[in-house]
Amino acid sequence: MANATNTPTPARRFIKRQEVESITGLSCTEIYRRIAADTFPKQVSLGPKCVVWIEAEVLAWCDERIAESRGEAA
Repeated sequence: MANATNTPTPARRFIKRQEVESITGLSCTEIYRRIAADTFPKQVSLGPKCVVWIEAEVLAWCDERIAESRGEAA
């Protein structure tokens, strides 16, 4: 799908907490601790008992951690 300027629209994919844990290696507690500290992407509420994360935001966070650990600009 493309927008009016004919550039591709990035695909959004929702992922659940278990997948966030798998991608990042962080525990559930640490994920929520970092969200509270505003150092991790916030979840999106889909309903009263369902929250998800946007995959691209989690992957961007991972890329930033890699760049930081190697002394590179993100």
